[in-house]
Amino acid sequence: MIWALEPKRPAKTDKAPKPETRLSPLETEIIDFFVQLSRLLGQPRSLAEIYGLLFISAGPLAMDDLIERLQLSKGSASQGLEFLRNIGAVRIVYVAGERRVHYEAVAELRNLAIRFLRDQIVPQFDNGHARLERISEMVRQLPAGQRARINGRVEMLQSWGRNGKRFLPLVMRILGKQSIGQRAVARDR
Repeated sequence: MIWALEPKRPAKTDKAPKPETRLSPLETEIIDFFVQLSRLLGQPRSLAEIYGLLFISAGPLAMDDLIERLQLSKGSASQGLEFLRNIGAVRIVYVAGERRVHYEAVAELRNLAIRFLRDQIVPQFDNGHARLERISEMVRQLPAGQRARINGRVEMLQSWGRNGKRFLPLVMRILGKQSIGQRAVARDR
């Protein structure tokens, strides 16, 4: 008896196609742009790589895709995505037919800047103030000859901290007002 075999048809699926494994020259350039920017901000390279690939990607990517394409460890990818989500740079999106969590970049610079300032920079000023108070107390314990020179430096650091704390809310207000102005311009078009 001869069995007639029908060719196997591909199953219908709504799953997103698997992204190309190798980075294109465009993706590499965009990622490098964000890596250079992250260096200025003192952030890890992996954060910039994750954000850069999500930023230029045609669609959302799962963490496994990021790990494979960027050659990251699972821990680095997981921590990077968590950090980027916490500052509002990345959001989770639903992909029909997929059980994996997918991510896409949030490209609203104003919101990123405000959250970064609020969550990363302001706490540093707060911690810096307490540290400078402890340092001032230590300086008071020094012999008079050492105290004069070092006290001037500590006062300089305290002045920088005060000026920074005054400057940051102004920057955050400007960024907030800018978004209102941008909305008005968009409405008028």
